[in-house]
Amino acid sequence: MENATLTPRRQGPEVHPPAPGSWRSRLTIPALLFAALCVGTLILTLIYPTYPTYDSLYSLVWGRELLHGHTPSFQAYRAPTEHPLSIGFGMVLALLGQAGGRVMLFAALASFLALVAGLYRLGRSAFTPAVGVVAAVILCTRLDFPFLALRGYIDVTYLAFVVWAAVLEFERPRTGYRVPLLLTGAALMRPEAWLLAGLYWLYALWPLRRRLDDIPWRRVVALTVLMGLGTVVWVALDFAVTGKPLFSLQHTSSLADSLGRNRPASQIPRATFTFLRSLSTSAVFYTGGAGLLLALLCVPRRIWPPLALLVVGVGTFFLIGVAGLSVIDRYLLVAAVMMMLFAAVAIAGWTMLTPGRVRTAWMVAGLVLLVGTGLKTSVKENHASPFVDLGFRGATHSALVDLLHDPKVKAALSCGPISTPSHKLIPDVRWIADLPEDRVLARSDPEHSPADTGAVDKAGKVIHSDHATAKGLALLVTTRQTLLRQAVVETSDTTLNNNPLPGFRRLAYNGTYAIYTSC
Repeated sequence: MENATLTPRRQGPEVHPPAPGSWRSRLTIPALLFAALCVGTLILTLIYPTYPTYDSLYSLVWGRELLHGHTPSFQAYRAPTEHPLSIGFGMVLALLGQAGGRVMLFAALASFLALVAGLYRLGRSAFTPAVGVVAAVILCTRLDFPFLALRGYIDVTYLAFVVWAAVLEFERPRTGYRVPLLLTGAALMRPEAWLLAGLYWLYALWPLRRRLDDIPWRRVVALTVLMGLGTVVWVALDFAVTGKPLFSLQHTSSLADSLGRNRPASQIPRATFTFLRSLSTSAVFYTGGAGLLLALLCVPRRIWPPLALLVVGVGTFFLIGVAGLSVIDRYLLVAAVMMMLFAAVAIAGWTMLTPGRVRTAWMVAGLVLLVGTGLKTSVKENHASPFVDLGFRGATHSALVDLLHDPKVKAALSCGPISTPSHKLIPDVRWIADLPEDRVLARSDPEHSPADTGAVDKAGKVIHSDHATAKGLALLVTTRQTLLRQAVVETSDTTLNNNPLPGFRRLAYNGTYAIYTSC
């Protein structure tokens, strides 16, 4: 077994080492790769000027409502679940006006870069720098993750907080308040972090059970406050706005039911396996399983931070599914990122061994895995699709801005509310036109149907009567792609919601959208 012993951290050749703290000492390969990633990200955002997606836009809208002293419209038709930290950030960005949306995208991309750096650091600290580099490369080439950042999803920021908390805890266990602060921030973004915060509280205070006569009460109180702060703020915000302290959980459950996103408990194990494999790709998933076993055999004492996050990530997904909440793949992102790290262990974990036959065999197998995983992932990934989607988002946003800023449309807003085919365009219209909840309605909303959809009765006659949107403006999409992405987005939606309303005349049109009015 001598050939398979673990090697200590190697500092590299000691030939004319640069002075500590000098610029040469910081020009390592990982640092250069990260700098190239930062430059590439900046270029990408300049080429594809994308804008926040549905959930993020609602955070901006709610933040602006708070900024103006209004009650946030959490109970709007098919509104997403609110996230306190995101709303607070949206409140600050609302001060920038329309530029706030772009700043939110830059913040999401900065979070992705922080996530990449954190995953590298976790791989380097728990295993070796080579493992960290491979894990970071896998994350960057799994396009779903940077694509989430390019659409402004808060999930990427949440992942960055959780991964860096694991890094700092592994490097300096149970010290300071950096980890509790990061977990508090995570708990203000996703309720799954409530479980993480509770587990960390137990972990951090567990050694104190042997020091009952000398307990540092100041630290105990501080940790208790921090670890419970996310839950308390979330519940307090729900109660202040809706009068229901558990509104977020109840709203998420009812929304999941109406959109068909919940699953019976018997289907949760299969959904977990399917989603986790899909998020990380089959090649990375199975390679990660092999890496997990290798890490357990070779470095069981170093494996606990990524293994804990993997277990907690899968466990919270189970709890979400059993509770009847939305069962979507994004709730397994933490577990998926950890599978990428373990895949990196399978590929580059040979760097933990001293030179010998076992190390050489693992190195050859790792190279085979690297090539095979890279080829299989590149074949599966449609590298053109994300860029096509980014172009679509940028073009449609610009078209909607131009239409809503048309002087004729702005003048017609006094006629009544503006209606959209489905809920998808509500936050876009509200953010761009700065309109309150009751001034932007969805024709797919049962409260505004069938009078406002152009629906027909059994005799084939158009149903129409006096209703909330009998007067005002009607926004229609005019291309097949916008119809599928912004008008008919749920199984309950119908193309009839995109028909011109009886008595309405076309006011403006730009090839992507049309505005009809009845005043």
